[in-house]
Amino acid sequence: MSEGIKPATTTMAAQPANANAAVVLASGEVFWGRGAGAPGSAVGEVCFNTSLTGYQEIITDPSYAGQIITFTFPHIGNVGANPEDMETITPAARGAIMRVDITDPASWRAAQHLDAWLKSFGLTAVTGVDTRRLTRLIRDGGAPNGVIAYKDDGPLDIPALVEMANDFPGLEGMDLAKDVSCAQTYSWDTTTWSLGQGYGNLAEPKHHVVAVDFGAKQNILRCLAAEGCKVTVVPATATAEDILAHRPDGLFLSNGPGDPAATGEYAVPAVKQVMETGLPVFGICLGHQILALALGATTSKLHMGHRGANQPVKDLETGKVEITSQNHGFVVDRDSLPDGVIETHRSLFDGCLEGIRAEGKPVFSVQYHPEASPGPQDSHYLFKRFVKLMDEKG
Repeated sequence: MSEGIKPATTTMAAQPANANAAVVLASGEVFWGRGAGAPGSAVGEVCFNTSLTGYQEIITDPSYAGQIITFTFPHIGNVGANPEDMETITPAARGAIMRVDITDPASWRAAQHLDAWLKSFGLTAVTGVDTRRLTRLIRDGGAPNGVIAYKDDGPLDIPALVEMANDFPGLEGMDLAKDVSCAQTYSWDTTTWSLGQGYGNLAEPKHHVVAVDFGAKQNILRCLAAEGCKVTVVPATATAEDILAHRPDGLFLSNGPGDPAATGEYAVPAVKQVMETGLPVFGICLGHQILALALGATTSKLHMGHRGANQPVKDLETGKVEITSQNHGFVVDRDSLPDGVIETHRSLFDGCLEGIRAEGKPVFSVQYHPEASPGPQDSHYLFKRFVKLMDEKG
């Protein structure tokens, strides 16, 4: 295992001889390291993810748009990369930070070394970083703005990188769903993956679901198809008229990046109009926040967010505890829930609201990712709940 490079605490510290890359925070703090992936620089909000598996799915999750991912697990690269583990066509994350050099693949499924995969998408990574220290900094001070930079010839201009980090406006008030949403409507019928068979295809659909793409992970669409749903995916900016023109049996609101209040300026009116028709609605992650806004609640930014595949959530109506996969930096404010909107799920980490339903309406949502990928599959039942609502609606 390679050793981390001790971070400098000022912008004036000399670049170590064995460092050709750095994580530079807006505060001026510098974490020196070694470059991986594509040389270059990227600015964004620096967050951390605690998952032990699924780094490729994490990097390709569109919800990470505008963010630089710090992996707390040190052995990144150990299963390589392959086309089956992509959650979107083009990764939206700004880059990655790792504890040690990228591990050589040791999996029969590996089609490519992770370093080569990063290069193929022009993604920059910094390795050799004291990720434990960086994670504590984020935990205590909140997710900072920062830059990762990798230059394979010559020194890094740290003052310029500090300035770049400070110029980044941050995710609050930023609508990123438009950046990662599909450009045009398309159909989806691929089902979930199984060992030795790969992905399947839906043969006989029972229901037709319109999914609004705020930055949808592909495994969400696979889970819907696996439950017998023909899926029509529409852009984040789709109007109620656009959605209802497809004559769906249900509306699904996907995950996505950025500030829900910003995306909600155009998404909330559409969702409100669709709900008035009595159509079943299911939202997750950003879709959950958009639905809450449409029901009259408010949202706010979390101190450091929830990102990992080991987040315990309690179903307040059954008493069951689920281990969930999460990736969000904003939350629905519990005290803002209007009459008739019930809190259904709660985080056992920090007590924040994790799910809602509307009384007397076929409308519900959760903050976490029931499709996992990566993560536990405790919450797959929610897709069945959505299908049941469509069954009952007839």
